[in-house]
Amino acid sequence: MGKKNRQSRSEAADVDAGGLTKLKRKEIFVFARELLDKCTRAGTSEWETYQDIYSTVQKLRKIQDGHSCTPVRTEESLETFTSWLQLHGVNTEAVSIADFPGTGPGLKAMKDIQESELFLTVPRKLMLSTDSASKSQLGPLISGDRLLQSMPNVVLALHILHERTMSDSFWKPYIESLPGSFNTPLYWTPDEVQLLKGSPVMGDVCQQFKNIARQYGYLYKLFQSLDGSTFPLKNQFTYDDYRWAVSVVMTRQNQIPSVDGKDVITALIPYWDMCNHSNGQFTTDFDLAKDCSECYSLRHFKTGDQVYIFYGARTNAQFLVHSGFVYPDNQWDKLEIKLGISRNDPLCAMKTDILTKVGIPASGSFFLCCGDQPVDSNLLAFLRVFSMDEESLKATQDTESVARLKEEDASISDDNNKKVWTFLETRCMLLMRGYGTSIEDDIKLLAGELTDNARLAVLQRLCEKKILQNTMDFCKNKKQVIQQ
Repeated sequence: MGKKNRQSRSEAADVDAGGLTKLKRKEIFVFARELLDKCTRAGTSEWETYQDIYSTVQKLRKIQDGHSCTPVRTEESLETFTSWLQLHGVNTEAVSIADFPGTGPGLKAMKDIQESELFLTVPRKLMLSTDSASKSQLGPLISGDRLLQSMPNVVLALHILHERTMSDSFWKPYIESLPGSFNTPLYWTPDEVQLLKGSPVMGDVCQQFKNIARQYGYLYKLFQSLDGSTFPLKNQFTYDDYRWAVSVVMTRQNQIPSVDGKDVITALIPYWDMCNHSNGQFTTDFDLAKDCSECYSLRHFKTGDQVYIFYGARTNAQFLVHSGFVYPDNQWDKLEIKLGISRNDPLCAMKTDILTKVGIPASGSFFLCCGDQPVDSNLLAFLRVFSMDEESLKATQDTESVARLKEEDASISDDNNKKVWTFLETRCMLLMRGYGTSIEDDIKLLAGELTDNARLAVLQRLCEKKILQNTMDFCKNKKQVIQQ
């Protein structure tokens, strides 16, 4: 009995400020090194590497279970946040926080807001930024580490975590208003990621997961060399904490001018970052004289409407990976395809030379667009050169002929045109088969029960398949015109 009590007291005394024993801390350190090793190791396939890293991350999370400090958003925390905004000069009369079907939390119009009307201003002092991070206790760490100096998004994520450890942080009301979890692929299971099979986004998701795991392993090792009494993240830095902070930054970061206007810095803009996305144009600006961001209405919003802003001309792949959503009506959506001139092609040198003159790589990424014109000028020029015979290549050497390769109205020959559209149609058909499911299959799946993440994966691949189908229809129409 006495021996057990002595052992219990010894174990209790062995617990550090983060609530972990030295043994547990040692295990975490080993897993952090293991993550670094697995993330830099070459030779395995992208999917095998993802699964291997995921397995180590899960072991790490199991040890750290119960020691993460992600916030829990409540009505009370949102009310405190709103009061904090008002206290520091933000007029919240035009919009308020509300939940909306399909998008979740957003900003609701509390009155009729006319198109182009200024409805929200947020002063710089309320923003968490790379500048405020450098002025915090993180400053010496940032200035002394090359990785942090080159990665403002990582700096901002650590800034959030550091401020969260401080009970008297100026930004506490903002941090406690943030979501406790996200739908970014960092939160997905391997089964959910597998639903992206055939999609180029799957590679982006695996790479992002690998990057964040490597960053965590690097930072954890770095923090262990610091003094925990002055740097609380040494003992309060779990993988879940970092994943959360990274997701906060990815889904909310924005570029604003520095105080002197000479540089651009990364920042989080409280309240404004509650706005969800819609097609449109940028309507947010930064007034250096007033030192605040200003948001003008994208269009006319009636009282009770959700107020949207335009996030930018991004693809659904970018929205999914970095923001955790898919926008089906995205007028800027594109599908990446990889094409190249084979080195075994006897005309490779001639084709490469012409592509160089027109400013297009002989091998790389191209994009199929949504809408009436799925083929942009770069892809069109590449396909024309790719499909040329030797005679056509010799005839396309002068500056004028090369310049016309990007013009839709230009034509090499009927034979070249037919080869262009036949090749692209066939390529799209093969890419479509790579998914292993059809458009109809995805529509049926979306009508059933799915996890939120699985729904996003299916919706993403459905948007891609629609672009492929639209491109195939476009190619068929082009070939019919040639035959007439």
